[in-house]
Amino acid sequence: MHSFGYRANAVVTFAVTILAVMCSLASLSDNFNVPTPTADVKVLNINWFQKQPNGNDEVSLTLNISADLSSMFTWNTKQVFVFVAAEYETPQNALNQVSFWDGIIPSKEHAKFWIHTTNKYRFIDQGSNLRGKDFNLTLHWHVMPKTGKMFADKIVMTGYRLPEEYR
Repeated sequence: MHSFGYRANAVVTFAVTILAVMCSLASLSDNFNVPTPTADVKVLNINWFQKQPNGNDEVSLTLNISADLSSMFTWNTKQVFVFVAAEYETPQNALNQVSFWDGIIPSKEHAKFWIHTTNKYRFIDQGSNLRGKDFNLTLHWHVMPKTGKMFADKIVMTGYRLPEEYR
């Protein structure tokens, strides 16, 4: 006859195995979801565009951010981290990214949103590279599941340009 410890060990091992299989199936089921998010970011106003005393360019923008990320949510989604970034090139760097705004979408009910805001984080370039610069606004997201691996993607919106002169 087996002891109580041996039987408890067998039950716990079986339960952990079943839990691992269920988590794996949950993670694999996310591969069947094909999200179709939509987003639009508009620059409404350039509040100021100035050269700092140390020589760096700084810009303040007013933005309208609207997005529908509800297709990202499945029964395995815990939350979605989303942020808007400006992306541009300079002679020193092939890709510069500056985050303007970020947020955490906790549920599908909050996944469709419209925000009127100024950039939450400062848009500063190390140098005088922003005058007349073309840039893209990119909505990035990171889906954080309850179990399984995170995945990320983005929507790039092109056609933005900063003015030639400071104001």
